[in-house]
Amino acid sequence: MPLLVFASCFVPFNSARAHDAPSGWSYPYSCCSDQDCRPVATKAISERPQGYVINVTGEVVPYTDTRVRSSPDGEFHWCSVAGKEKSRTLCLFVPPRSF
Repeated sequence: MPLLVFASCFVPFNSARAHDAPSGWSYPYSCCSDQDCRPVATKAISERPQGYVINVTGEVVPYTDTRVRSSPDGEFHWCSVAGKEKSRTLCLFVPPRSF
């Protein structure tokens, strides 16, 4: 029993882990489970009237979508299921808009 209590102390810490962006800030766990997020080139994302378009998939993420987050380093970062190029968006970190 004492071993079980001791081991359970580490569960919340481990379940809350995510990974860091190359510039040092941490992707939130709600967006990333240590493999889903990465920086992407500005040309990988298009701004259209209906929202941000993930060019590789054609997925539209509306500007008001809760998956859109402010990017702490001013660069685009895309979090997709299992970090795959052809999967749906979990979160999109965006730089300040130009207009």
